[in-house]
Amino acid sequence: MERFRVVRFYFRGGRRTVRRGLTEEQAQRHCQDPESSSETATGSDARRRTRRMGPWFDGYTDRGRR
Repeated sequence: MERFRVVRFYFRGGRRTVRRGLTEEQAQRHCQDPESSSETATGSDARRRTRRMGPWFDGYTDRGRR
């Protein structure tokens, strides 16, 4: 079974892996959550992250790609 990872991309540059070893369905579900983008997130952690790092969003890729 192919596994995927969720990567957080920052518009000012940079990225980091936030989850690993997911099925494609799990990765898609994570990325569809409103809390996975600075534009739609309302949680205090997300707002704090946006103030500190600028705009961001979560995307997913298979483990074999960078």
